[in-house]
Amino acid sequence: MSSKDLYLRLLRYVLPYWRVFLVSILAMAVTAATEPAFPALLKPMLDGSFVDKDPETMRWMPFLIVAIFVVRGIATYISSYAISWVSGKVVMDLRELMFARMVNLPTGYFANNTSGALISKVSYDVSQVTDAATSAITVMVRDSLTILGLLGWLLYLNWKLTLVAVIVTPAIALVVKAFSGRLRTMSRGSQRSMGDITHVLEETIECHKVVKIFGGQAYEARRFHDAVNALRRFNLKQAVAASASVPIVQIFAAIAVAVIVYMASAQSAANQTTVGGFVSFLTAMLMLLAPLKRLTGVNESLQRGLAAAESVFALIDEEAEPDTGRQRLERSRGEVEFRDVSFSYTADKLAMDHVSLAIRPGETVALVGQSGSGKTTLVNLLPRFYHPSGGQILVDGHDIEHLRLADLRANIALVSQDVVLFNDTVAGNIAYGRQAAASEAEIIAAAEAAHAMEFIREMPQGLQTFVGENGVRLSGGQRQRLAIARAILKNAPILILDEATSALDTESERHVQAALENLMQGRTTIVIAHRLSTIEHADRIVVMQKGRVAEMGSHRELLALDGIYANLHRIQFSQEKLRQP
Repeated sequence: MSSKDLYLRLLRYVLPYWRVFLVSILAMAVTAATEPAFPALLKPMLDGSFVDKDPETMRWMPFLIVAIFVVRGIATYISSYAISWVSGKVVMDLRELMFARMVNLPTGYFANNTSGALISKVSYDVSQVTDAATSAITVMVRDSLTILGLLGWLLYLNWKLTLVAVIVTPAIALVVKAFSGRLRTMSRGSQRSMGDITHVLEETIECHKVVKIFGGQAYEARRFHDAVNALRRFNLKQAVAASASVPIVQIFAAIAVAVIVYMASAQSAANQTTVGGFVSFLTAMLMLLAPLKRLTGVNESLQRGLAAAESVFALIDEEAEPDTGRQRLERSRGEVEFRDVSFSYTADKLAMDHVSLAIRPGETVALVGQSGSGKTTLVNLLPRFYHPSGGQILVDGHDIEHLRLADLRANIALVSQDVVLFNDTVAGNIAYGRQAAASEAEIIAAAEAAHAMEFIREMPQGLQTFVGENGVRLSGGQRQRLAIARAILKNAPILILDEATSALDTESERHVQAALENLMQGRTTIVIAHRLSTIEHADRIVVMQKGRVAEMGSHRELLALDGIYANLHRIQFSQEKLRQP
């Protein structure tokens, strides 16, 4: 996207607030109009007061000078406030658009992009956009009008001298263009580096226990140093480019001023101009330098803002999860079928290789197998976190690709070993999302069924107790039971249990297993099991190996088969015997 297209798209987000923006522009115009008014007053003031000794001029001139600066102050305040208001609204709108897009991005996007980079886009990059959307406009409008006003006054006073000032304009334009590309490139680099800094910070904070126990402080310090040093270098290069452009422009302007002063002095010596006219011209010329400097310097903030806009729009333009399904699904019977399903994360290896599996309503099917055998991939395909590269997945006989995504997921509940809790109350975590309207009685009933009320009652505020970031104030078993209570409250007919008891101690596992039994009643359940002892009573056990279904049957049937499952069972049974005192 070209700079022009990028800028025009950015301005579309300003359009909803055009009234306030127009007030700001008008106030800027008033501010700009007061700039040439001051040197314009100098001519009658000097000629009338010091040359002609006019008492009327001497009496009114001080009041006019004060009036100019009062009007200028009020207009500056109004324009600054209005443009800041518009700027804040634009940033808020863009952040909300980015967040709305982010929560609807496909799972694969999060696998390929660090959370630190995404956080940096929303928190840092979007704030830079205001430099291009509003701040740059302030400078360009106000200072352009100021320059035009001053040039108009200069032309009125002496058109010959004014032409000298105009001659340097093409040279200044070339300087600005030459530095624009480098400024944009350095701004992109700064934004990437800020994402790296956020990523290192986030990982170090989340993994602080691992950092401490394995002595990773020095390693993390080096990573952080590399990230902040890269940002420093990009910022320095950006500052060098910006700093070089301003003095070069000022040199051209100074040459023009020097030539004009020389020519004006010659004209004054030949009595071709008055003292007031000369001082007024010289003052207007000198007043041109400040807006000219700001107008040249705005290129830095403009390029930084446009680079940020590229990053922001790249996220907004990301394709959301495909939801082309139009078929509605009310409450499912719980019939699930994987029909010749294949899937690949990479082009060279199949994670799922022509898997077929039919699950009856209310049936409990356990998936077992070594890590990487395809168990988690299989269950991730059911709620359409990923899409199969071949075959079909059916719910109640309907291809899930034809179902509305919201309807499909409304019929599925998930409890995994990696429990996700929000920094909210216990009740807020149980009644999360679409269950937020649940009554307290319904929440308590779900917590009772999940064997969670016994520890919730002991909390200081009960259901209204905050659990901390990701439930840091709770034990592993307590977090797991809250996740089960959340699934019970959802009351979905299809349940996915992803190694829900694998990381628990014996006492916690007993509570969680009892809660899971309550949860599984009357539901179609797919269990990914690590401990085979927890799935012995499953209706069917599916053994997966290298993305294929290797064995299938009940616990007894598979033991009698004396194949992969029987071997896994023997290994676990012998390990458990060794662990017993």
